Amino acid sequence: MDNTLIKADDIWLLWAFLAGWAAVSIYLEQKYKWASKLSGAIIALLGAMILANLKIIPTESAVYDTVWGYVIPLAIPLLLYQANIVKIMKESGRLLIMFFLSSAGTVAGVIIAFFLLKEYIPGLEKVAAMMTGSYIGGGVNFAALSTKFEAPGELVSATVVADNLMMAIYFFVLILIPTIPFIRKHFRTPHIDEMERDNAGENKAAAYWKGKEISLKDIALSVGTAFALVAISFKLAEIFGNLIPSGENANFFFVLLKGTLGDKYLVLTTLTILAVSIFSRYFENLKGAQEIGTYLIYIFFVVIGVPASISLIISQAPLLLAFVAIIVVINLALSLLLGKVFKFNLEEIILASNANVGGPTTAAAMAISKGWTSLIVPILLVGTLGYIVGNYAGSA
Repeated sequence: MDNTLIKADDIWLLWAFLAGWAAVSIYLEQKYKWASKLSGAIIALLGAMILANLKIIPTESAVYDTVWGYVIPLAIPLLLYQANIVKIMKESGRLLIMFFLSSAGTVAGVIIAFFLLKEYIPGLEKVAAMMTGSYIGGGVNFAALSTKFEAPGELVSATVVADNLMMAIYFFVLILIPTIPFIRKHFRTPHIDEMERDNAGENKAAAYWKGKEISLKDIALSVGTAFALVAISFKLAEIFGNLIPSGENANFFFVLLKGTLGDKYLVLTTLTILAVSIFSRYFENLKGAQEIGTYLIYIFFVVIGVPASISLIISQAPLLLAFVAIIVVINLALSLLLGKVFKFNLEEIILASNANVGGPTTAAAMAISKGWTSLIVPILLVGTLGYIVGNYAGSA
């Protein structure tokens, strides 16, 4: 980190890069058709990856931790304000099934990758457990399982590096899949078709994010409510987490309860959905929440690309990169195969796989960047279940 042009403790410079490059990515996506097809999310991720590997910006910093710890929690409720609970219940059922089918792909990939590489990577059984949890629910499960199985620090660090690069590459692939003619020919794509039909000849991103009337009151209430929801949710999760027994005193029921009520993101999603359902008129009248939340998500996309240090992969974790690559390839292959067999839409398959590998936040961000608005809330809800399921699968 010390040999980069911008140092890890150059807080304002790093924030300027994150916020500025997110803004540039959005501008390019809405200004040029080539950028719209590539998507602002990819542009954001690519720029960060290139600068990190050119030693312009550091691969680790407290600034990036702030994005994970504060920016993303604020984005979640802002993006849930327009949630129609009736529609969610109708659409989440399909996505839930697809999510579990994709999870089966993760488990199959871990088993195959383990038996192929177990002779070459010491402690691979612990990595297998961690990556099972991570590629069913996201980084929250990775951290939990690495602690549970007391994996050596250097093994955890090398796995994180391999995982970060693999996720960055995988998000590229997922976003580009709908543009492949062969895939479009063999899978139903109703959400993509609707975007193309409604915005024929237009820049899709610019058309979707066209100007709206937003007042200062809208911004104040949207952001203020988001802060309140995050604060209350995280405090409730902390209280429940402390009250519910853990460790040797916890049976299966307590572990399940702690994984549900003690998970701050699950509580945040649940509390927001309840608030939106009970006070629907208040939230429906707020304008600008989706725009603000989406901008925060784009900052997150920049951060995703930052830790993907190719030099660290080459020096520390080439075999671990191969391990996670096998898992991801099998997850995608089985997701596409089972999705086709059970007649799922391509958008549902892609988002379910994304929710498995990257977690609900990245899946929701992709749905937003592609304009699949009716799938944003369902994939957030379904993906959060992976926080619980992934820990059990990894332990098993």
